[in-house]
Amino acid sequence: MARDEPQQAADHLAGALTHAPTLPEAHELLGRLAALPGGGLALFPLAPHVTPGGLAARAHLLAASGHPDEGLPLLAAASGRAPGADWAGVPWVGDPALGGRVDPGMLVQLLMRLCTAVGDPAPERTRTTLRPYLTVAQHAVRANPEHAMLLGAGSALARRIGETGLAVEWAAHGARVRPSKLAEIWLGYAYRSAGKVPEALAALRRAVTHDPDDLSVYADIAGTLADNGRLTDALSWVDRALEKDPDYDCAVHTAHRLRHRADGDLAHLVRLADFIRDHPDESHEHTDLADCCRGVPWLGGTPAAAPLPRGNAQAADAPSDEAVRRLRQVASLSWSNPPAAYDAAVQLIMVQPYDLLAVLAHPPVDVAAAEIWACLGLLHHGAEEPWLDSARRKLLLELIEGGLDRVTEAALFALIVSAWIDPDARADVAAIVAGRLAEVAGRPGSRTVAELALATPDLDPAVRKTAAGMIRVIPRPRPRSRLLLRWRRT
Repeated sequence: MARDEPQQAADHLAGALTHAPTLPEAHELLGRLAALPGGGLALFPLAPHVTPGGLAARAHLLAASGHPDEGLPLLAAASGRAPGADWAGVPWVGDPALGGRVDPGMLVQLLMRLCTAVGDPAPERTRTTLRPYLTVAQHAVRANPEHAMLLGAGSALARRIGETGLAVEWAAHGARVRPSKLAEIWLGYAYRSAGKVPEALAALRRAVTHDPDDLSVYADIAGTLADNGRLTDALSWVDRALEKDPDYDCAVHTAHRLRHRADGDLAHLVRLADFIRDHPDESHEHTDLADCCRGVPWLGGTPAAAPLPRGNAQAADAPSDEAVRRLRQVASLSWSNPPAAYDAAVQLIMVQPYDLLAVLAHPPVDVAAAEIWACLGLLHHGAEEPWLDSARRKLLLELIEGGLDRVTEAALFALIVSAWIDPDARADVAAIVAGRLAEVAGRPGSRTVAELALATPDLDPAVRKTAAGMIRVIPRPRPRSRLLLRWRRT
């Protein structure tokens, strides 16, 4: 600014706001830019890829020029991209006059975009940073007390930031003002967040009467019933939805999750994984498979136990630096589900099989579960070959030979993952796992194979029962140190 280079000053200012949205010095400089001809707006154009700081700066300049209603959507856009930052913690957002002049329809869209950007409920920090928008909504509701959509959208934000009483009040008023499916859904969610389950279910059932073909509501009712111990009733609602549309994604996901909760049968999760693979264009992201796999040995990551001894894979040379670099990018002790582990290893297709075998023989000391990821990487080579005659099957079978160690364990897990992603591999892999389980029974480390068996699709029920019995009688070894937990080696 001192050198009369306002554009450079503006660029630096946008960067500062990106990191500290309420920095007093930044707002003081904004005031100086606002005194320029045109209010400084030309310095912060709405160009493609504009930073959140650039959006916020333009919003503040619009407010300074007497147009806070035009600045609010830009500020909300910055909050949508970085909800944890305090973009709206400025005086002009809290001005009661703003709620009266902002267009309620625009505010509805703004609130719903903010709701989409955060969880339900929102994280604690985000609850604080979004509260100024709730203040705007409160002022707008006072100015537009009969605007049903504003009441509903305001309720959706209120419940996310912990204001459940206000959420119920607004949603109930909106449903009275203009009864509709959406109004009852908002009310049902508000009641559910407030812990009023019977009232929530009643509202969601009324939503069904408004639109019997909206199967997402059936899934919501089922989920609410299941979360409150009414699993049989929940499954009946899922079945009603599936009768109308057997491929409706929300109903399918909910059905498999609840049936797995009811009987613990792995087959429900395998069928859900098949559905996800065969229906890539789902209505929205679902977490049912990940939720069911979380914390289960091998389904959601390696068991938290002392690892097996190092393997005896043969390779003359150490892995290349490039192989280790790519391995570091994907290696982890956890994954959301077996198909996700396979997908995460896809970039290892850029690592040649001989390099992956070198990883097994010379595992890098700073890579967690290096053997597991190397074997998952092998699955991506020659993936177009039919399973039974494939080179990847032959190689993994060779690797599971011998005693129980990290390499045989990793290769066996890779075989199991192949069964999750390829139905044609399931019978073969199930037979391999059953044979391996019989071989190791009573030997040290056999619990690991039993846990792997329980993660295997289409395993014979008798073999599954044997594996479960082994786990009951063989205690899981306790890790001797945090280093072992991370598969570190000395």
